Amino acid sequence: MNVLVYLIPASLTLGGLGLIAFVWSLKSNQYDDLEGEAHRILMENDDAPSSDEKS
Repeated sequence: MNVLVYLIPASLTLGGLGLIAFVWSLKSNQYDDLEGEAHRILMENDDAPSSDEKS
C-alpha cells in the first residue's frame, strides 16, 4: 500500500502533462485540416513535370 503514495502522484502528473500537450495542440491549430491532406494526395498536380516529358 505504500507504493500508492508514489503511483498516484506519478499518474496524476503524467495525465496532466498529456492534457497540457493536447490543449497545446488544439490551440496551435494542429487539427484544422484533417480532410485536406487526405484528399490532396488524390488530386492531380498540373505544376509537377510528368513522367512523359524528357529533359
